[in-house]
Amino acid sequence: MAAALRWRRTTATALALIIAITAALLALSGPRPAYAAQLTQISGFGSNPGNLGMYLYVPDNVTANPAIVVGNHWCGGSGPDFYNGSQFDEQANQYGFIVIYPSVTRASKCFDVASQASLSGTGGDSVSIKSMVDHVIANYGADRNRVFAAGVSSGAMMTNVLLGVYPEVFKAGAAFAGVPYTCFATGNGSEWNSECSEGRINRTPQQWGDAVRNANPGYTGPWPRMQLWHGVNDDVLRYPNFQEQIDQWTNVNGTDQVADYTDAPQANWTRTRYGGTGGQALVEAISMGDQAHNIPHPITETLRFFGLTGQQAGTTAIVGAASNRCADLPGAATANGTQAQLWDCNQRANQAFTRTAAGELRVGGKCLDASGWGTTNGTKAVVWDCSGGANQRWNVNANGTITNVHNGLCLDASGAATANGTPLVLWTCNGGANQRWTLR
Repeated sequence: MAAALRWRRTTATALALIIAITAALLALSGPRPAYAAQLTQISGFGSNPGNLGMYLYVPDNVTANPAIVVGNHWCGGSGPDFYNGSQFDEQANQYGFIVIYPSVTRASKCFDVASQASLSGTGGDSVSIKSMVDHVIANYGADRNRVFAAGVSSGAMMTNVLLGVYPEVFKAGAAFAGVPYTCFATGNGSEWNSECSEGRINRTPQQWGDAVRNANPGYTGPWPRMQLWHGVNDDVLRYPNFQEQIDQWTNVNGTDQVADYTDAPQANWTRTRYGGTGGQALVEAISMGDQAHNIPHPITETLRFFGLTGQQAGTTAIVGAASNRCADLPGAATANGTQAQLWDCNQRANQAFTRTAAGELRVGGKCLDASGWGTTNGTKAVVWDCSGGANQRWNVNANGTITNVHNGLCLDASGAATANGTPLVLWTCNGGANQRWTLR
């Protein structure tokens, strides 16, 4: 929200900060490879009370029924700036989704996250962006069940608004240095709310959650998942807003504010997950101890959270509930008798299983197999040439277990271990977390 600092600082200071943030964002993109696809401005896309510009990127290799990512720019920026300052288009070339870049045309170049119209979906920028999404679904065959939003600063604030106003449209969002939905509301026509920006609005999770629910009376569908990023040293949209966003989206999604999983994706960063331990938990929050407002924007982590960098088409990863690690063929070996193991999920072919209509779990051209037609605890889960035998057919059950058709035993991380290299075996089903799996 750097440009909005003009209300609180000198114009020169604000401009310098905008330039610094823009330069940092542009630096992230690096040299761009040449593609035939180009950023295109779209007019006449539908109701546009915010008078926004619409820019669209459709990659050369767009998939059938592609996903949509809405990329929201920072204050003082534009749709083309965000196109140039992020790598969504390059990732779209790889994964085949479409990117919408809304562009503010009013003088501030800040998204409307303060007016009642925009916050209620009765006018303002939120309605304009919803029209852009509807246009792409209608004219490009996009998948209405895979619509996502992401943004930086003012764009992060708009991402919170979009998910708050349109939970039936947006399945997940990623907000880089933002504030909760309704936090920036003003009643005097101002675009700037100092109380919110300075982190002085502290509400309970229930109050934040009610703001979203009250905007959507009668809505009974799933609520959007949210990925949140914030620099500890942010002096524009201060760090307390990070926890307020966690409070809001955990409450909306019906979970508490106690992390189910914590790690450090890099030095001085802390990642917490709520409502699940996997890479697509209901809420994922990354606190960056070495960052101010001009935070990095690791696009691949956001696309991973959205589910857009998953395995090759038609495949799935088998992820352990206890370990949050994937079923894996060690060293990508595919020789008959290779025993499956746990390993950090990496989206490579040796973790990409295909579940067939016959109940097989195929990987690397082989089938997951109960070794030697075993029926006892400890039988190895190996890969073998597909034969159609019952020892190569599996039931994926609603309780998270995967049972072998031949012997009824559960796929099990040996000894309830969770470390890389833990062998996978078959064992009497006992309800343990080491026998529960998620296919994703």
